[in-house]
Amino acid sequence: MISRFIDKLVFAATLLLALQFPLFAEHYHQYLSGFYQATKQQVDGFEATAKAHQFADLNAMIARHLNNTEASVRADARQKQATVELLHELSAGIDIFANGYLPEKLLFMLQPKRWPQLRVVLSNFTPGIPLSAEGLLFGLILGLLLNLLLMWPFYVLGRKTAARLRAG
Repeated sequence: MISRFIDKLVFAATLLLALQFPLFAEHYHQYLSGFYQATKQQVDGFEATAKAHQFADLNAMIARHLNNTEASVRADARQKQATVELLHELSAGIDIFANGYLPEKLLFMLQPKRWPQLRVVLSNFTPGIPLSAEGLLFGLILGLLLNLLLMWPFYVLGRKTAARLRAG
């Protein structure tokens, strides 16, 4: 009887934990969207500067500045180049969050290079219950799997103990 209660308690805890993943993914999506928009505005400004100074495009301006004799101009060009690369990365993430499934979103978020962003999102995260069918289903399945994983040693131990009691 106590083991059933513990099993139900562990399932409730794993279910509540698993339900947080879809919510966290939604918070991350909102953060990513804002980060994307800010970075896009910055790159749009770079492109406007390139056009205003008669460069063919932003990449041509960056290439020219990378060959400049002034160290600060080269450093600025490397920063612009890194910002453009970041925009491409963020764009891929936006596509995943717009069209992908929850496991794809989680794999994107949980990459080690994205841990600084995860910490920012986590610091503003408020636990709750997802309202989407996908989020609820994912939470239920993950909760069941976590429960089985956590309780498996106790099931095995309980069966061995029951077998010993029957035999002895």
